[in-house]
Amino acid sequence: MFTKKKKIIILASMLLLLIVTGFLNVKLNAMTDSQTQSVSSSYNAGSFFATYREDRNATRSESIAYYDAIISSSYSSKEAIASAEEKRQELIEAMTLELTMEGLIKAKGFDDAIVSCSDEYVNVIVKADSLKDGEVSQIVEVVQGQTKKDIDYIKIIPVE
Repeated sequence: MFTKKKKIIILASMLLLLIVTGFLNVKLNAMTDSQTQSVSSSYNAGSFFATYREDRNATRSESIAYYDAIISSSYSSKEAIASAEEKRQELIEAMTLELTMEGLIKAKGFDDAIVSCSDEYVNVIVKADSLKDGEVSQIVEVVQGQTKKDIDYIKIIPVE
C-alpha cells in the first residue's frame, strides 16, 4: 500500500503534469491559429486546384485500400469480394476518365482543370476569370466526347 507521503507526491506530480499540459495546449492552439490565418490569407486558385487534387487522391486511395482489404480478407464472402472488385474497378475507370478529360481540357489551352464525374453529373472546374461561349463549347465537346452526357448534365465552373 502507498504511504501518505507517496500519495501526496503522486498527486502533486499529476497536478503539475495537468498544469503543463494546459499551458502547452494554449500555446500550441495560439500557434495553430496564427498559421491558419496566414494560410487562408495567401489562398489562391492554384492552391485550390492542388488542394482539391490532394484531397481527391487521398479519398480515393482510402477507398481502394478499403476495397483491397475486403478482397484480401479471408472473412469476406464471395458476394462481398465480387462487389468490392466491381466497385474498385468502377473507381479506377472513373479516375482514368476524369484524368483523360482534365488533360484534354488543358490541351485546349486552359491553365488548369478538375473534372468530377458522378452517376448523374459531370462537374468541370476550370482556372479562368470567366468563360466565353467558344470556351464553354470546347469543354462541352470534350466531356460529351468522353461520356456521352447531355449538356444539361454538364456543369462548368470558372475559378480564378
